[in-house]
Amino acid sequence: MWRDPSPLAKAGIFTGTDPRCHAFSAFRAEKISMMLGDRRTMVVHGPEPFDRGDVGRLLDALGPCRILVAGVMGRTAAEESKVACEFCTVPPSTVFAHLSRPAFLLNRAKTPDSGRVFGEIVAGRLKDGLVHVECASETVFCWNGGDQELADELAVVLGYERTIVRATARPPAAGRTIRGCIPGEPVCVNGIVIGQATAEEVVLRNAGEDVEAVSGLMVKPHGLEKLRRNGRIDLASAWCKSGQIRQKAPVRATGLSRIGRIVLLDHCAHRFYDLVTPDACGVLAIGDDTTTVAGHIAGHLGIPVLGVTDGDPDGVVGGTFPEGSLVLEAVAGRDDEIGLMIAGMIPDRETGWSCWVNDVMETMGDQVRPVFDLR
Repeated sequence: MWRDPSPLAKAGIFTGTDPRCHAFSAFRAEKISMMLGDRRTMVVHGPEPFDRGDVGRLLDALGPCRILVAGVMGRTAAEESKVACEFCTVPPSTVFAHLSRPAFLLNRAKTPDSGRVFGEIVAGRLKDGLVHVECASETVFCWNGGDQELADELAVVLGYERTIVRATARPPAAGRTIRGCIPGEPVCVNGIVIGQATAEEVVLRNAGEDVEAVSGLMVKPHGLEKLRRNGRIDLASAWCKSGQIRQKAPVRATGLSRIGRIVLLDHCAHRFYDLVTPDACGVLAIGDDTTTVAGHIAGHLGIPVLGVTDGDPDGVVGGTFPEGSLVLEAVAGRDDEIGLMIAGMIPDRETGWSCWVNDVMETMGDQVRPVFDLR
């Protein structure tokens, strides 16, 4: 939420530090890097390494590290952990492309197999090697001639196995295979649920402007429609995931101002931290999955959410919302149409959250039905 106005942020790489700090400037980044000297950079993917204590254990074993966090829910978990971090708006492979060594990737996947596959994807996108600590299998992978000395050190301090492996780059036309799925769990592309897994592997491919399921997926047509609205998707670089985005409930914040700017998230929960800034007093979230994800992150920040849904959330995260939130189900039409009508009511100025929500309810009348109310 605390945004970085520095050239690094403008390049789309870093978006801030721990929320208790001021905006992270390029000058401070350089100073901290000088202070760290040859100390390692830990690139943390996702929330689990924070929620399960892996980051803390590594810091205890290694001493101070520069910590970069990739992923929306990873940032939420990092902020709750009170570990000082920098936050990245790009995939881990892009982060490593801008880093000097020594650096390593820390991940805790859902299964050992999916963890190895994730590391292979990241390593296959890099020109240099990769050291990948996978907590799900208690393995340190040294991909494509990565830093063996660093891999050995990490394996010793963690008591993990060290293994040397190779990964190859896959052409964009090859589509995307999501491995380690559990049948019945939701499958997401860029934060939008496009169906339920029916096998351990879900195979997707680009079909013109659309994403098409090849195998392993019971398609949710409305999800693919929502994905199409966001423009052409490059599956090679898209954020693809199965299962819940985060298992742990957020630590709730309270007592923040309810006067400020209202932010619109239209089927783009993965852009939460790009759009929600410190002057926000509330979030309008359009879409079932966007509402549940926004509710989780906003609960951590103490910002209320007005969610507009079709009534079929897919269990991407737990249903946790901060005080002042309201979730509406579209009665006359889809969440897309109703949500855009409400979006048109967002004022181009600071406003009071409670008054605005009351105005929305009065204007929409019987076109919506409250299904969850924390006002």
